[in-house]
Amino acid sequence: MESAKGKYILIAGATGGIGSQTAKLLAGSGAHLFLTGRNEEKLKAVAEELRLAPNQFYAVDLSVPEQVQQLGAKFFEVFPQIDVLVNASGIGIIKPTETLTELEFLRSLNYNLYAPFLLMKTFLPKMKEVKKGLIINIPGVLGKTPMVGAAAYSASKYGLVGMMQSIREEVKRTDIRITNLFLGGVDSAFWDGIDLRVQRDKMIRAEEAAKAIWFLCQQPASGVVSEMVLQPFNHQAI
Repeated sequence: MESAKGKYILIAGATGGIGSQTAKLLAGSGAHLFLTGRNEEKLKAVAEELRLAPNQFYAVDLSVPEQVQQLGAKFFEVFPQIDVLVNASGIGIIKPTETLTELEFLRSLNYNLYAPFLLMKTFLPKMKEVKKGLIINIPGVLGKTPMVGAAAYSASKYGLVGMMQSIREEVKRTDIRITNLFLGGVDSAFWDGIDLRVQRDKMIRAEEAAKAIWFLCQQPASGVVSEMVLQPFNHQAI
């Protein structure tokens, strides 16, 4: 495995349970981190806990092109290159199609597909310049196997998978690696606003999901983990 020590890593969605836990693990491994998320107060709290400098985090809405461009400018003011991009951002709207509003459907596409596209537009060219880098997205298991009520969410995540497969073809003659992490149910704030009866005590813990990302950040130079599936050992609706 390659070490994360000394790597220049951007974590998008660093204010979430998985993103913040990932940041802690990578900081402990000696990586150079830059964090972003929508909630400035939460982002500052995570950064301060990790003792990051004020110029190592920047709050943005990743669905706004100008803000993502500014994020790129801020990142490269601090770091000379980007070695790893971890996209742990996104939203979850799970509800029956007849009660799903047009706005909710578009919001799902906006944050789960359009925002990752903007990240690619901003950071992929820098990886292409040096022909090296690692991009980790988290489509979730619903980007592979849909479930009832996930029309908007699955549409956005299937789109993300398709987009990254196409980009993989663009960079196949470089050392840029792309990994999709398909997570099953994770006990996180994702489920707080979702009206489903689920056994959260049987879900994957956020810190365990973060360990999977930490591992993927240290893939050997001679290979690539194209995808990883991590699901609860025993999880079902009640």
